[in-house]
Amino acid sequence: MAGIVVVFDFDKTIIDLDSDNWVVDELGFTDLFNQLLNTMPWNSLMDRMMKELHSQGKTIEDIAEVLKRVPIHPRVIPAIKSAHALGCDLRIVSDANLFFIETILNHLGLRDYFSEINTNPGLVDEEGRLRISPYHDFHSSPHGCNLCPPNMCKGLIIERIQASIAKEGKKKVIYLGDGAGDFCPSLKLKEGDYMMPRKNFPVWDLICKNRTLVKAEIHEWSDGEELELVLIQLVTKISMEENSAQLFSVDCKFQTIPMSAHEAFPQALPVPH
Repeated sequence: MAGIVVVFDFDKTIIDLDSDNWVVDELGFTDLFNQLLNTMPWNSLMDRMMKELHSQGKTIEDIAEVLKRVPIHPRVIPAIKSAHALGCDLRIVSDANLFFIETILNHLGLRDYFSEINTNPGLVDEEGRLRISPYHDFHSSPHGCNLCPPNMCKGLIIERIQASIAKEGKKKVIYLGDGAGDFCPSLKLKEGDYMMPRKNFPVWDLICKNRTLVKAEIHEWSDGEELELVLIQLVTKISMEENSAQLFSVDCKFQTIPMSAHEAFPQALPVPH
């Protein structure tokens, strides 16, 4: 079972909304956010919004408290715990930021279930202010992918994960996502992998329009209940296939059992009267 790596997007996949919008809306800065939305890349905008929040007296504790109230479907937590219990290596690839994700996961008691979080850095500076920076520095080293936003190409991250798990002997990848940014990594998945797009969300629409480009087997889901059902079914299916393959690949080894001369060569010895 250690051969399965499950990669989750975060916003609208693990949680039921966009964490960036949630923080801005809950702290009362929606109007300013909308005014600035078309003036800069999203990631840069979120860093600017954090500066505005702090300048208006909001603290890092205020942001954390808002994040702890983020809605999550009740079946997502059991899904994560079940996949982990079944031996899956769980990872996150998200265009949110590390502070938001870790604050939410720690609050839910889920942080230790994930071996890796790939996201935009979100660090609290010496003045207690949250600074958000891009995963890829698009000023000094642009990633060059025209499918992805300038701050993050999830496809490049998936390729790095694929290279690392190949060395570990792990074979199957299950990827769950909802947004347009999850389309690029879906194109990097291989035959034998599994893509779980959220139905009627941007990545699902893109996959429907470009079905022949995706080599992975596609299994859609609509909400946390379906996410749990589909994910655990896939993990169980892969596990059974792996176990069957192992049974057929076992080398037969004959053991030499000592026996008497009469048992070995009964025709060569006289039969006792």
